[in-house]
Amino acid sequence: MPVRVGLIGVGDMGAAHVRTLSTWVPTASVVTAYDPDTDRATAVCGEVGGRVAGSATEIIEAGDVDAVLVAAPDPLHEELVLACIAAGKPTLCEKPLTTSAEGSQRVVDAEVAGGRRLVQVGFMRRYDPAYVQLRQLCADGAVGDVRVVHCIHRNARAHPAASSDGIIFNSMIHELDAVPWLLDDPLAAITVHAPGLPDRALRDPQVALIETAGGRLVTVEVFVNAGYGYDVQCEVVGERGTARLTPPYGLGLRRDGVDGVAVIDDFVARFRDAYRIELSAWVASLVAGTPTGPSAWDGHRANLAASAGVESLHTYGRVAIPHPDRPALYR
Repeated sequence: MPVRVGLIGVGDMGAAHVRTLSTWVPTASVVTAYDPDTDRATAVCGEVGGRVAGSATEIIEAGDVDAVLVAAPDPLHEELVLACIAAGKPTLCEKPLTTSAEGSQRVVDAEVAGGRRLVQVGFMRRYDPAYVQLRQLCADGAVGDVRVVHCIHRNARAHPAASSDGIIFNSMIHELDAVPWLLDDPLAAITVHAPGLPDRALRDPQVALIETAGGRLVTVEVFVNAGYGYDVQCEVVGERGTARLTPPYGLGLRRDGVDGVAVIDDFVARFRDAYRIELSAWVASLVAGTPTGPSAWDGHRANLAASAGVESLHTYGRVAIPHPDRPALYR
């Protein structure tokens, strides 16, 4: 029998997950979905022959749901994940795990109390083939000792609900997870700056200077209203060379006096392979009974860095990132 998945939240991300599971992961089946927008839920369920649930609780408690995929709005993550832990349901929760470090600590505490890893966080960059190769180059010393990392994360336009703090917790959170994973080096401190534009409610773009425990420096630019498209870049600078992601945008085009490539504005398309690999690996880990993906602890560590970043944004200063002891469950 395939792993029977229940989906909570069928916005762009949730709908994309349904299509990826149904198309690329034959060992999984989306049997039910819930969204406050019943029409959207009906349309998505119709694509895969699933049923529309009347509530998130119905999905979590359903006897024919083996695992839950949470793609609901960020503020709902904590409540939903805690309910899944209480029900003993393995869960893939889209990032961020919660919208505060206190919330992610509560998730970690609940999972530790249960004595079993159930939660995976949707840090899909860890599955992106280019990121995986970049990490291996760092581990192999291909560029020598890494000294600096430069990251860029741009969106064509902000979500209508975007906030200045949310830029860190919803967007920069990717870099706050990916960089220590790339370098195998925890984050130690962060300083976040934004242009002085008092007439704008949204402090965008934001630029962070991050220090790692190993003494490396990391720059992160997040610009959620860049206009031209969705653009993620990362360059690792070592003592003997550099390594960087190359834009996977597709075909080059010469026209109207311009020689270049089109920049897409769809994050799902940019990381399509990463999502496929992520979901396949998650389902395979459920079948094997051995968790392999980013854990609740990883989500909490990223949240600790994000909370420090929010504090820095408001205080205009350098903020240390806490380093609590890792619980035995996650070792």
